[in-house]
Amino acid sequence: MDVLKRLFEQHFGLAPAELKPLQGALGGSGRVIVRLTGGGFSAIGILYPVREENVAFLEFSRHFRRHGLPVPAIYGEALKEGAYLEEDLGDTTLFEHLSRNRTADAVDAPAVEAYRKVVAALPRFQVEAGRDLNYKVCHPRASFDRQSIAWDLNYFKYYFLRLAGVPFNEQALEHDFSRLTKLLLQADKEYFLYRDFQSRNVMLRDGEPFFLDYQGGRKGALQYDIASLLFDGKADLPPALRQELLDYYLDCLAKHLDFKREAFLEYYYAYVYVRIMQALGAYGFRGFYERKPHFLQSVPYALKNLRWLAHNVTLPIALPALMDAFNGMLASEKLQALDAPESGLTVRVYSFSFHRQMPVDEEGHGGGFVFDGRGLPNPGREERFKTLTGKDALVIEYLEQQESVRQFLRNAEEMVDATAASYQKRGFSSLMVSFGCTGGQHRSVYLAEQLAKHLRKRNGVQVTVRHIELEKLGK
Repeated sequence: MDVLKRLFEQHFGLAPAELKPLQGALGGSGRVIVRLTGGGFSAIGILYPVREENVAFLEFSRHFRRHGLPVPAIYGEALKEGAYLEEDLGDTTLFEHLSRNRTADAVDAPAVEAYRKVVAALPRFQVEAGRDLNYKVCHPRASFDRQSIAWDLNYFKYYFLRLAGVPFNEQALEHDFSRLTKLLLQADKEYFLYRDFQSRNVMLRDGEPFFLDYQGGRKGALQYDIASLLFDGKADLPPALRQELLDYYLDCLAKHLDFKREAFLEYYYAYVYVRIMQALGAYGFRGFYERKPHFLQSVPYALKNLRWLAHNVTLPIALPALMDAFNGMLASEKLQALDAPESGLTVRVYSFSFHRQMPVDEEGHGGGFVFDGRGLPNPGREERFKTLTGKDALVIEYLEQQESVRQFLRNAEEMVDATAASYQKRGFSSLMVSFGCTGGQHRSVYLAEQLAKHLRKRNGVQVTVRHIELEKLGK
């Protein structure tokens, strides 16, 4: 970590007061990601030993910023030590924003609007910035060519089909792979292909999207990235919204490029299929091979997408062996077991003021946990915070600098985690967690938001959040 501390001090002129690891074992990239803070400043540090990927990310970042695209500023780099420092874009991903703004299969307006902003930005990366990008620094390939496609398809075959125990005829499947590759390569491939254009790689700050993790980008077809976003596993976008966003993307693309929609759509669903297979290969490698089970939580969503495609899409070529493999996946008892959550547990998280009424249990299950945050440092006592809430960046930064707040939150998370796990095993459906403070505006709101964010990482758990006093204030 010393190299990151040095980069922070070189850029900001003072040493960081705290280093906080982010992502942990949940990430699949192998990067060490750290938030460094001190003196009111914050930055994200990356440690990764693959020089070629680091070079690609740094060069692409500077290139995109020259084109006015919303990507993180690079504060410093130490390539020999596999490190660089970049702008901190906060903690809210597009995926988390979507999770907070949906009810069952309905996606609420704030999430739809965020997706539209993301979709509108994509052609600028692909066409505008793609024209003069230095593709020589791409890693591991300069284009999404025959070799790239073969890697993805074999990744799927050996790390998903084989490890999941799904039977297939290898020679017949190779024949279908060859036919699919030929079709994919017929699409126009002269654009920037972002590669990992998905909801977890988009940050939202003040309602505006910022983009990350394009270091695997290369030259390729337009269809791949919009397919990645709209068929993003756990995002689980409703089909009608996917179609609405696809139409909007094509409208935005038309402002940058003269193209025929029919030609675009001729290859679109072939790219949807290859992207789903690439993702399944990654789930299989991380989940079955590396034994990181949380990656397998995304498999049921990929199967749901394959089931929808089977009923709604006809490709311009026949791929009988591949479709047989998909049918085998959909019929697999091993994979179906992944689709069965331990329970349908809903955790309802509240913030409130102890000067007023505590939240009322509406489920008849009991009030659950009630945590008293009044013993923590109170931002409400400082004039600069009086009109803000625990959802505002300045208040969040203030509270996260307090060790007592961090310890309080860790303790609460541990207690709620243990109970949630037990409730899931026992088939309980409801858990209520409430945080109170003096006014219900700062500390309790912050704690409720942080716990909800933490719980959303659990499989089989739905989380709702209500801020009682903020609702009264119209916030």
